[in-house]
Amino acid sequence: MSHIITRIQPAVERNWIKELAEGITDPKELLQLLEISPSDWEAGFSARRLFAQRVPRSFVARMEKGNPDDPLLKQVLPIADEFNDVDGFSADPLEEQDNAIPGLLHKYHNRVLLIVKGGCAINCRYCFRRHFPYQDNKGSKRVWQGALDYIAAHKEIDEVILSGGDPLMAKDEELDWLISAIEDITHVKRLRIHSRLPVVIPARVTSAFTERLSRSRLQVVLVTHINHANEINAELSHKLHMLRQAGITLLNQSVLLKGVNDSADALVALSQRLFEAGVLPYYLHVLDKVQGAAHFLVSDDKARALMQDIIGQLSGYLVPRLTREIGGRASKTPLDLHLE
Repeated sequence: MSHIITRIQPAVERNWIKELAEGITDPKELLQLLEISPSDWEAGFSARRLFAQRVPRSFVARMEKGNPDDPLLKQVLPIADEFNDVDGFSADPLEEQDNAIPGLLHKYHNRVLLIVKGGCAINCRYCFRRHFPYQDNKGSKRVWQGALDYIAAHKEIDEVILSGGDPLMAKDEELDWLISAIEDITHVKRLRIHSRLPVVIPARVTSAFTERLSRSRLQVVLVTHINHANEINAELSHKLHMLRQAGITLLNQSVLLKGVNDSADALVALSQRLFEAGVLPYYLHVLDKVQGAAHFLVSDDKARALMQDIIGQLSGYLVPRLTREIGGRASKTPLDLHLE
């Protein structure tokens, strides 16, 4: 039935909010759906107390049944390693949690990051904001207005980044209000949206959302978060094509994750698949050292070696920039490859 619904879009669009509500929150149920015995993994199920599990069924459908090493599964399954206390890892690796204006981070000179919503459609176990105090940065028009007043008062800001959580957890009518308010600030030129929601629930890219972006006076950039080529299915490719047709610039950022995409083959396949879907690779981040995610860490030396390998296999425009973010710095920090 779902395939029939997909074919007749956009005349009848699937309800992304319903898909969101039907996400899987029980690791045992997730493994049973994938025909993997839960008994080998039960010791890690309690890690969802540290960070709740949430996985949309659309994303689960892209996982390989019977494979506990599936690269999509490994991004979302709570495991016992999350309880490990590792030196150098913290609850606030990017030093974001002392923001003076609720819902707003002014980390860079000419751009600000607006926390639109605290929730996500999917809880990735490596999330650098898994400990962020969203309760103090609520996604409401009242909080947004305080951020908008700040932006209006700072003429150096020419770009607003919608983030979260996930900004596309906001409904289309909420986003219309927020985008209209940003458009009214004359010194803002660009709107950037960082979201994983279209990836894990492609139905989130509604006709109304696409149309609203297409008529904005702002230059609009959507940055997807895709870590592995298997995340890109036909439905997502179709939705990305809709956005491109609407004049939206599409970029992607990935995180380098042990056991998920830490091979040259995986990274090359990802870049190629992204470009086929109309998206340019933008950043490949080394892991932000957030407490509970140390088991995903790939060393800087291995990251550099992987980049040197993929540079030899890909056209330059398909090579993402290897970078890390350091709390307190006014920009991201590229990792020098020391190429000879």
